[in-house]
Amino acid sequence: MFPKSTIRFLKQLEANNNRDWFAQNKQRYEDEVRTPAFDFIDSMTPALIKVSPYIEASAKKVGGSLMRVHRDIRFGKDKTPYKTNIGIHFRHARAKDVHAPGYYLHIEPKEVFFAAGIWQPDSATLLAVRTLMTEHPKEWKAIKKKVLAKTEFELAGTSLKRAPKTFDPEHELIEDLRRKDFIAMCHLPVSAIHEKDFNKVIAKLVKQSSPLMAFICDANDLLF
Repeated sequence: MFPKSTIRFLKQLEANNNRDWFAQNKQRYEDEVRTPAFDFIDSMTPALIKVSPYIEASAKKVGGSLMRVHRDIRFGKDKTPYKTNIGIHFRHARAKDVHAPGYYLHIEPKEVFFAAGIWQPDSATLLAVRTLMTEHPKEWKAIKKKVLAKTEFELAGTSLKRAPKTFDPEHELIEDLRRKDFIAMCHLPVSAIHEKDFNKVIAKLVKQSSPLMAFICDANDLLF
């Protein structure tokens, strides 16, 4: 799906992360990164529809599934202008940003991973997920078993050191209730992105992780 020149470009961008170099190699970015990424996004549409008609695959330059290459340098210490990875986010139709429920593919020279769920949600969204977990603990346990036990997924993200407010510190699900992200993550070899059936590999991961996505969407009154 992605040519080997994609990784080569990302490596060279990391070594030459400045506007002059990028301007001179902008056509390479179009040919070796954006175009194959758009092709991949388009190829995922049928698989996503099978799982949920509310998850969008959008191959457009602004506001689509491919995350922008330009970094927001306003607040961080790192002032390099460009991201040296490819980020593709298939988000829920009612979502506005990367903090909404969705599927995410991350590609960089030394790491490729796929993730499903919700990353750094706002407090209301987080409370809704935690509440549904306590109301339906058996369902949550079944989802964890189904998504994690027979796959290469693992739960990832950050957690509170203590129990969240209003939740029992002795609750049987306290380890998961302390989570600030609800993400199932699966690492892949970097070479996988060059295989012609890479979209089928990702489609399988989408299906395997869909119970977690359905639970998160249900908690927040989102159709799935």
